[in-house]
Amino acid sequence: MNRAPVLFSLLLGSLLLSGCGTQAGDSCSGSGYLCASEKEALECRDKVWRALPCKGPAGCSVSAQSINCDMTGNVDGDACAASAEGRGLCTADRKAVLECRMGTLVQVKTCSACTMSGDLVTCNP
Repeated sequence: MNRAPVLFSLLLGSLLLSGCGTQAGDSCSGSGYLCASEKEALECRDKVWRALPCKGPAGCSVSAQSINCDMTGNVDGDACAASAEGRGLCTADRKAVLECRMGTLVQVKTCSACTMSGDLVTCNP
């Protein structure tokens, strides 16, 4: 089935910033992520910082060499990271599966019950 990033760890390579006034739409170079606020990460994509909502209870946080973006509260139409392409997660109400497609979360299934165990998303009809 789909792979689910409950707490998305966005690998930074050589980029680990804490916002420093950077905003969505600002120019950037290379690739990387940073926390812009408690509920928003930024991804450097196509030379522009792009906002990524982190609506789950853990929000956006920095640990070791990664940015963690809790997407468990995100909804259909929210932006998602390039590293999340093709991966899925349950909606907050556990009634549907969202999948990251071309930089946007898209609802791909409705369920009577959606569950996640590690990377595995299960949608019961």
